[in-house]
Amino acid sequence: MDISTNTVLITGGASGIGWALAERFLQAGSQVIVCGRRADKLQEAQQKYPQLHVRQCDVGQASERVALLDWVRSDFPQVNVLINNAGIQRRMQLANSQEDWTETQSEIAINLEAPIHLSTLFIPHLREQPKAAIVNVTSGLAFVPGAFAPVYSATKAALHSFTMSLRHQLSKTSIEVIELVPPAVNTDLGGTGLHNFGVPVGDFADAMMAGLEAGALEVGYGTSETNRKASREQIDEIFQQMNSRF
Repeated sequence: MDISTNTVLITGGASGIGWALAERFLQAGSQVIVCGRRADKLQEAQQKYPQLHVRQCDVGQASERVALLDWVRSDFPQVNVLINNAGIQRRMQLANSQEDWTETQSEIAINLEAPIHLSTLFIPHLREQPKAAIVNVTSGLAFVPGAFAPVYSATKAALHSFTMSLRHQLSKTSIEVIELVPPAVNTDLGGTGLHNFGVPVGDFADAMMAGLEAGALEVGYGTSETNRKASREQIDEIFQQMNSRF
């Protein structure tokens, strides 16, 4: 991917991994649009980069996903890269609590329904572009689940599976399908301070941009690269080591 000539739409792009990617695309010369739920974060992002375009949008709602496509087609018809980055992570103890299904449903909607729906919504638009890409942000937990975040891990595993199938189905079109696989990254995913042990978000984003430039279709980093390449026996071992801490 030429990171300097695209018009990029990033969901969940005003904070965390999405924001780190947005900054790097902007600095490389691409036009960037970020959407997110929090107006204050979007305003902060635009104050730092006045050339950035923003839209308040809850991708957990199907109607807002449709409205996002309509807005893009009207105002930014040159969008050729969709990055499905928005995600939430909830930690839960399934044996000892009564989970609020509405919260679980929201996690599934944002992490899985949204990228599947947005991908399928945007395919006709992206096929009109000479070169295009759908980039799905999954997780190392898609390959080795974190028992502490069972729904999050399951949604990311499902998104990895969908991404593989989508790539196969679009292989004869102008649309590349790329998967970015974060390890634990030092962001506020799941709550402030829960990922302080993670890799610096800037280092991760730099590695992802390098992978995109190199033409990689599945890009891991650190432990997520280990998980991505693990054998079945290694997955069991990594699972036990990782989850024995929780």
